[in-house]
Amino acid sequence: MRTDRNAFATDVVLRVDKVVAGGDGLARAADGRVVFVPGALPGETVRARLSVAKRDFARAQLLEVVEAHAGRVEPPCPFVAAGCGGCSWQHVGLDTQRDLKRAIVVEALARTARLPDARVTLGPALAGQAFRTTLRLAVAPDGRLGLRARASHDVVPVDHCLVAHPLVDEVLPRLRAEGASGAEVVVRASVATGEVAAGFAVDADVSATAVLHAPAHVALGPRAAVHEDVDGVRLRVSLPSFFQTRVDGAAALVEQVRGAVGDWPARLVDAYGGVGLFAATVGESSEVVLIEGSASACADARHNLLGNSTVVQAPVERWVPHGADAVIADPSRSGLGKVAVSVLAATAAPVLVLVSCDPVSLARDAALLATHGYGHVESVIVDLFPHTPHVEVVTRFELAGSGGPTAG
Repeated sequence: MRTDRNAFATDVVLRVDKVVAGGDGLARAADGRVVFVPGALPGETVRARLSVAKRDFARAQLLEVVEAHAGRVEPPCPFVAAGCGGCSWQHVGLDTQRDLKRAIVVEALARTARLPDARVTLGPALAGQAFRTTLRLAVAPDGRLGLRARASHDVVPVDHCLVAHPLVDEVLPRLRAEGASGAEVVVRASVATGEVAAGFAVDADVSATAVLHAPAHVALGPRAAVHEDVDGVRLRVSLPSFFQTRVDGAAALVEQVRGAVGDWPARLVDAYGGVGLFAATVGESSEVVLIEGSASACADARHNLLGNSTVVQAPVERWVPHGADAVIADPSRSGLGKVAVSVLAATAAPVLVLVSCDPVSLARDAALLATHGYGHVESVIVDLFPHTPHVEVVTRFELAGSGGPTAG
């Protein structure tokens, strides 16, 4: 290996120590620098080609697995070999995926939140195939739809997807877009009703003349909606509104959040409340204030919720807090952040339940919540995204000295 600061030999043999947030294997070069190797698993010996070299770290392309992890498997989907980047962990067995995700969360809480003894458990095992009722696809130059290639904006057209629910999978080969190369299309289906809707993603740069072609039973356009049942509650979900990508996963989250909230709270704040998933289920007997920035999601929430609920269309950071018995927060991947933590902590709720989709942002938020007196009680991993390194975590925090409600 070359010894100058910013250069490496082209090919190296590495021993992988662990997998880090984002899914890459982490190894160390002979000079001590960290090397990130996508596709490598803990304990493996791999041959890799270094592609990026910095003073403190490098990135490498996996060339060969010399000694394999026992959990390594052959990817079950043929589109992986074609370059599809939608499921970057198909080379990992499902049980191993769950164990790795737990290890990632444990390390994030220990390293960033200074919680080396944090309680982190695995939630229910969910199906690894045919589960996604919402799929975001990219438009190829010929109008077909597919998924982005690994580490690229190129589109790999697909006429079948391993993880798509049959209602979505059935329409994939029949969808076409005109005048929209590079744009993205959202397809959403309801298990409860069989409804299917599709339309261009609201944040995509789409020409006014772009046209989406679909089977006759598929509702098209930004006003399209489906109606889904979760925990005995029917929810309207418009195409531009955020909703969990699988209905069994939404039900699993409701179960975990309800258990973490504990005794029925009289006053519940549902921050980043979306279409009202938690407000309509966990908060059905509570006076609920739902805070959400999306106009589409707020319209759905007003349709979905009972009269004891107030929907506030605003960023959580701008909401004027008031007292609450419990807070549920389900922010985007970036997490709560300093301002939102201060706002939600000002409710003085005895219990705060955080639904996180990134282990590092979870750890940052845990550290921020600690400065306001909220201690970490337990994190439960709900594996909504098999075959990917994405991690969904439900965490209960309790306010010191509050004598908060008992977890269910």
